[in-house]
Amino acid sequence: MKEVVPGDLVFSFKDTYIKAIGVVQKSAYEAPKPDFGGQGENWAQSGWLVEVEFSKNIVEFKPKDYMDVIVPLLYPKYAPLQENGSGLQGVYLTEISEDFGRLLIALSSAPIIDIQKEFEPVIDEDSEYEIDLEISQRHLQGDLEKIQLVKARRGQGLFKANVRLLEEGCRVTGVTEIKHLRASHIKPWSQSDNKEKLDGSNGLLLSPHVDHLFDRGFISFTQRGELLISSKLNTSVLDDWEIEVPKNVGNFSSSQEDYLSFHRARVFRAS
Repeated sequence: MKEVVPGDLVFSFKDTYIKAIGVVQKSAYEAPKPDFGGQGENWAQSGWLVEVEFSKNIVEFKPKDYMDVIVPLLYPKYAPLQENGSGLQGVYLTEISEDFGRLLIALSSAPIIDIQKEFEPVIDEDSEYEIDLEISQRHLQGDLEKIQLVKARRGQGLFKANVRLLEEGCRVTGVTEIKHLRASHIKPWSQSDNKEKLDGSNGLLLSPHVDHLFDRGFISFTQRGELLISSKLNTSVLDDWEIEVPKNVGNFSSSQEDYLSFHRARVFRAS
């Protein structure tokens, strides 16, 4: 985990298939253990987090069908696959050879140059410096939960990763390129408890201008996905930003609706 660097490729192997190719966004950093649905109860409460943006724009395939050409490319130690094509239990992230990587890219027909361009890591040195400075000044070193809260408030780290598990893009504009989206809290940061601040259900991926409208209460959503417009908003803004009304953005989960009901009652400027 600690050896990966921004820009490295990660191949997602699930249910015997290669299903996605990702690009590492940040070097590994310590983070609290996420909720694995009751699994991993005996694992440590903290570990290493590597932020990866995945593209599913590939042809899924079973490595098991190509083991005659894969086996010679496997490292003898810590290989991700057995010789019969099954995955190795307990191996969650491992290094593979460049030749093996090229073969996987070829078998997946992945537009790898496009994927690398789309998910090219955005290195904001000023932002990283400010985060480190704030952590230092608030004497948070060693307190993983508080460090994650600082990162989440700045649109970094665990919160954004949690939102990405539920949302694929901006529901209003249709933009899916993560570098152009913000992870926006539904129930505002200042009014959320520590759990809510990192809860992926308490977030939406929004284009910056839509995030502005949502954060300031000029728009909201019903559970069924109808876009709500505040009477305080000059509708010419919607015309200029080409936001069509009426608009339905799709249903929200019951967990998201709990937060949206708060947003409609406490943030949305209904009248």
